[in-house]
Amino acid sequence: MKRSVAAHLAALSIDATSDEPLYRQLYFAIREAILSGRLKPGQRLPASRSLAADLKLSRNTVVTAFDQLVAEGYIDGRTGAGTYVSSTLPEELLNARMAGNGKASHKSRRRGPSKRGAYLASIGGRGATRPRAFSPGLPELVEFPFEEWGRLLGRRWRRPPRSFLVGNDPIGYAPLRNAIATYLGAARAVRCSPDQVIIVSGAQQALDLTARVLIDPGDTVWMEEPGFHGMRGALLAAGAKLAPVPVDDEGLSVTAGQEIAPEARLACVSPSHQYPLGITMSLPRRLELLEWARVADAFILEDDYDSEYRYRGRPLAALQGLDEEGRVIYIGTMSKVMFPGLRIGYMVVPDDLVDAFRAIRILIDTHPSSIAQAALADFITEGFLSAHIRRMRSLYEERQQSLIKSVSAHLGGILSIEPQDAGMHLLGMLDDRFTDIEFAKRAGDSGIQAPALSAFYDTSPKQNGFLLGYAGVDEKEINDGTKALAAVFADA
Repeated sequence: MKRSVAAHLAALSIDATSDEPLYRQLYFAIREAILSGRLKPGQRLPASRSLAADLKLSRNTVVTAFDQLVAEGYIDGRTGAGTYVSSTLPEELLNARMAGNGKASHKSRRRGPSKRGAYLASIGGRGATRPRAFSPGLPELVEFPFEEWGRLLGRRWRRPPRSFLVGNDPIGYAPLRNAIATYLGAARAVRCSPDQVIIVSGAQQALDLTARVLIDPGDTVWMEEPGFHGMRGALLAAGAKLAPVPVDDEGLSVTAGQEIAPEARLACVSPSHQYPLGITMSLPRRLELLEWARVADAFILEDDYDSEYRYRGRPLAALQGLDEEGRVIYIGTMSKVMFPGLRIGYMVVPDDLVDAFRAIRILIDTHPSSIAQAALADFITEGFLSAHIRRMRSLYEERQQSLIKSVSAHLGGILSIEPQDAGMHLLGMLDDRFTDIEFAKRAGDSGIQAPALSAFYDTSPKQNGFLLGYAGVDEKEINDGTKALAAVFADA
C-alpha cells in the first residue's frame, strides 16, 4: 500500500514553467487525488523529504503544500507517526465526487432553477444587447452632451461629502427628488411634492418595487394586451394572477377589464404612448379608469416610459395629474432621455404609501450611486436635460420619417408602416403570408433586432408585425437595416 501511494504521488505532473506556484500545483494535485478516491482515507503519505526528492522539488515546497492540506482538513499530521489522508472525510462526499467523474447517477439530485424560476427566466430573456437596428427604446448615444455630463460628474467627485461615500437616503438624494418633482410638474403636469418622489435603479426596479408593495400572491392585476414583458415578469415574480385586458383605439378597455376580472387589485397602463401599439389613452377613458380604481379600491400603475418624445403639439399630461384619490403610482426613467447605462429611474407614489415604499426599497438595495444622483440633479437644474430633449425630439422626428421612407422603398408589399405622433419606435405590420415570430428570429440571426409584435400578447396574438426602433440609429443604419431585413424575406 505504501509503495502504491508513493508511486502515485511520484507520478504527479508538476510544471516548473507554469505561473502557478509549485506548492499550489502540488496542493491541488494531492487534493484532487483525495477527492477522486485515488488516495483513500487513512492512507499514509510519503515523508516530505522523500516526496521532494521523487518530484525534484525543494522540501519547503512540499512542506508548504502539506501545511495547506492539513489546515483544510484533507490530511492529518501525526507527531512521530507520519502524515495520513484524513479519516474523517465523509464517505458519501467522496462517492459523489467519484460518481461525478463518470456518468451521472440516476439517484443524483437534479440541479437548476425551480419551475417558477425557469418560467421567469424565459420572460426575462438575455438582457441588453449591443446597439443595433432596430432596437426599440434605444436613444441616440453619440449626440449626448458628454462634455457637460463629465464636467458635472467631475465637480461632484472632486470633493464629495461623506454622505456620498457611505450612503444616502433610501428614497434618493433630496436635491434630485426636488429637481424631478419640479421637472415633472412643468413637463408632465404631475402633481407631487419632492417627498413623494423615490429614486430607483431604472424603471424595471420601480415595477418590481410596486409589485412587492401592493400585490399579495394570488391578487389579480390588469395587464394591457399586448403589453410590456418586463412588467409581466415583475408581476408574476410577486405571485400576481395576470388578467390580459384588450387595448382598443382609446387605450385599455375598462369595460372589458371589469368583465374579465372585476376584483383586480391593480391596473398597469402606459396611457401616453401604449407599449407596444403606440395608442394614446383618451381623456374619457382615463377618467373611466380612475373612477374604476376609486370604486374598486384599486391602484393604477402608470408607466410613462417615453412621453417626452411627442412630435405633434406639447407632451400630453400624465394620468397621475388627474388623480384626486391617491390611486396612481407614476413611473419614469432616464434611460430613454439620457442613456440606459445610467440606471436611474424615478417613481411618484401617494403620500400614505411613501413609508412602505421606503422600507421595502431598502430590502432590494439602498440607493443608486450618490455621485450620479447629484450630477443628475445638476444636469436637470442647470437646463441641460430640457435642452437635450428638445434636440432629440427634432432628431427623432427626422429619423421616423427616414424609417418610413426606407421601409416603403425596400419592404413594400411585405411591411406596412404608418407615422405616429410620439415615441421611439414604429410598428411594421407584416403581410399575412409571413409569421412575425419566425422572421424576427431570422432577422436576429442576420444581426437585425426586430421584435415580433405577437410576442407581446399573453393570449392568442391579434396582430402580426415588428417593432422597429429608430431613435438610436442614424439614417445610414436605418437604410442598411431595412435592406438587410428585406434580404431576410428574399431568402424565405
